[in-house]
Amino acid sequence: MRARLLLIVIALAGLGLYWFFNQKPVGYTERRQVLTTSVQQENELGAQAYAQILSEAGSSVICSNLSRQCAPAQENLVDVVREIGDDLRRAAIAYERELIAAGYPVEPKAESFDWTFNVIQSDQPNAFCLPGGYVAVYTGMLDVTGNFDGQVTSADVIDRDKLAVVMGHEIAHALARHGGERMSQGRILQVGQMAIGVAADSRAVMEAFGMAAQAGVLLPFSRQHETEADKIGLELLVRACYDPREAPELWQRMGELSGGQAPPEFMSTHPSSDRRAENFELWMDDAIAEYQRRGCPILQ
Repeated sequence: MRARLLLIVIALAGLGLYWFFNQKPVGYTERRQVLTTSVQQENELGAQAYAQILSEAGSSVICSNLSRQCAPAQENLVDVVREIGDDLRRAAIAYERELIAAGYPVEPKAESFDWTFNVIQSDQPNAFCLPGGYVAVYTGMLDVTGNFDGQVTSADVIDRDKLAVVMGHEIAHALARHGGERMSQGRILQVGQMAIGVAADSRAVMEAFGMAAQAGVLLPFSRQHETEADKIGLELLVRACYDPREAPELWQRMGELSGGQAPPEFMSTHPSSDRRAENFELWMDDAIAEYQRRGCPILQ
């Protein structure tokens, strides 16, 4: 029993050391993150995953070569998403340059990303940006960021600010390498789980370690990633001259979609919609000051 306990302690210590020595600065924030992958590896995986997603979506990818038709209204949706995307792309490049000039340990990525923007026909209120700048917005999200009336028309993209909030948030995930961090965490914890299981000679101990890691490491980090992406996305938003005041209302809408059925925050991969709206309110004065400093249009 003592020998097994010693092996478990050694395994945990080794896991902790490996985790510690693979820490790198996020750069955009003061946090450090564990990374065992390179930017190039992450971008390649992002490109592969994006190609697969678009292939599976088929003709649901609006105005793509796979689409049978592209009505003017659909073309307008795609054009707006790509215009916002280009604004945020330029903002990301400028933001990285500012941080690097100020001495922050940011590894430049935005300038070399293979920026791609597509719209997918789906009722799902979602959007994503994979490593490498591969972005997709689902039409269900356009309703949430638009008129929020259950229909998707060109009227939903007349006011672009809420959509820019969503896209800035997703792009921030890619800039902060959250995908690579999740992969790295998963790999390390998987190795640790196997090592603990072998040392204890017990499947129950191995499963208990996995559950503890999920609750104590992965879920809190996922929530931290979301908050971090909200903050970085807000920085992109104001640099692209979109109205930051739209962010709290967006998350109030997202909260309405859950109908009060969302799990408790400590059991979720995301902060609650209320908390996210509150965070944006806390950051708002600084965001507006930065917006004005950039010489953006006067806020009404």
